[in-house]
Amino acid sequence: MLRVLVIDESESRAGEICAGLALAGYQVAALLPSVLDLSARVEQLRPDAILIQTDSPSRDTLEHLAVANAELPRPVVMFSSKSDSQTIRKAVKAGVSAYVVDGLSAKRLRPIIEVAIARFEEFQAMKSERDEAKQQLADRKTLDRAKGVLMKARGMSEEEAYSALRKLAMDRKQSIAQVAAQVLEMATLLGA
Repeated sequence: MLRVLVIDESESRAGEICAGLALAGYQVAALLPSVLDLSARVEQLRPDAILIQTDSPSRDTLEHLAVANAELPRPVVMFSSKSDSQTIRKAVKAGVSAYVVDGLSAKRLRPIIEVAIARFEEFQAMKSERDEAKQQLADRKTLDRAKGVLMKARGMSEEEAYSALRKLAMDRKQSIAQVAAQVLEMATLLGA
């Protein structure tokens, strides 16, 4: 059962949200009156999703949400009466997966949360691919620089330098990028 952390400063409205979530087949992990200490609460409760009901997301709300999203990202659904594009953009930048303006009704909860989860998962996959590509590029640059050091210091061809790095990586049971970084560290230490 999906666990949802509900944040709403209005207790009466929050009760309706919790009832709607239960009817939609979700479990309420906790009900918070504000986003203060959101990161700590997300870490403690480990909800599957976060639902925020607010009249208008304040700067503080968005900042706390951005910090929580950076530390422990979760799908976030925000219901708000504020519909200007600048507020929506700020909310999405802070980590909101679905920003809903036309109020909250129990029958809409399940599809909105499902869309938010799908968008969140897609975004996380793209972020992971981007991070992996950045790391591969950084590793490639490190490898090329290490080959250059060996070529200059030992008079090797590029192919010989690569083979030497590869053999050293296999002998040490390390990645070639780790060995290349070590070669660069030693070259710096030796002033090469």
